[in-house]
Amino acid sequence: MVSVILPAAGRGKRMKAGINKVFLELLGEPILCHTLRAFAALPEVQELIVVTGREEVGPLRRLLADTTGIGPVEAIKVVEGGSERQYSVWNGLKASSAESDVVLVHDAARPLVSRTTIEAVIAAARQYGAAIAAVPEKNTVKVVEDGIVTATPDRAKLWAVQTPQGFSRSLLVAANEKAEADGFLGTDDASLVERYGAKVHVVMDSYENIKVTTPEDLVVAEALLQKRQKCKDGSVQERMD
Repeated sequence: MVSVILPAAGRGKRMKAGINKVFLELLGEPILCHTLRAFAALPEVQELIVVTGREEVGPLRRLLADTTGIGPVEAIKVVEGGSERQYSVWNGLKASSAESDVVLVHDAARPLVSRTTIEAVIAAARQYGAAIAAVPEKNTVKVVEDGIVTATPDRAKLWAVQTPQGFSRSLLVAANEKAEADGFLGTDDASLVERYGAKVHVVMDSYENIKVTTPEDLVVAEALLQKRQKCKDGSVQERMD
């Protein structure tokens, strides 16, 4: 059984929309609904947990109750988050079923994740205990201190980390417990697992799996969704012909 935790508590200041960005629409539907559908389409995903701010728990539950095609509402939990993303994921993890062997953590604002990527991360998490979706870095990256470049890392060794990140539930629980005990705040869930001493394997993802963070991202995401819809409709039409 696979549980999926979707952090959705960010205020999205860079979006400048005045509301949680997961409520913003793509092709007439909230970003969050597109994201949830991507995971609900997999039979082995038995639990979806959305973690959000206290004031948005009610609105999110109402949104999900009024949305069709995602799956039974009973399978989608809405949990109150914490002051940091790490604490929100930890709250979601505590609310997850102990029967889950794999837990995925996925940004609620990444609605373009593919089924292929999700399945690959699940498989790798089951095989290795920890896996992340990522793509090779395309840009040259500089280390800068006080406005001065101090180093240029070898781009061949750099990967841009995305989500989902998948883990054995017991491993992720242990890594979070240690981080909590030590007062450690990591940059992502994998960093907690790395610190715990486990090896994290990388699954090749698609550059289309963008995180909607700025108004420009909304435009790109909608264009990509439209492209996918046209391809899907074209394939259906071709089979009918």
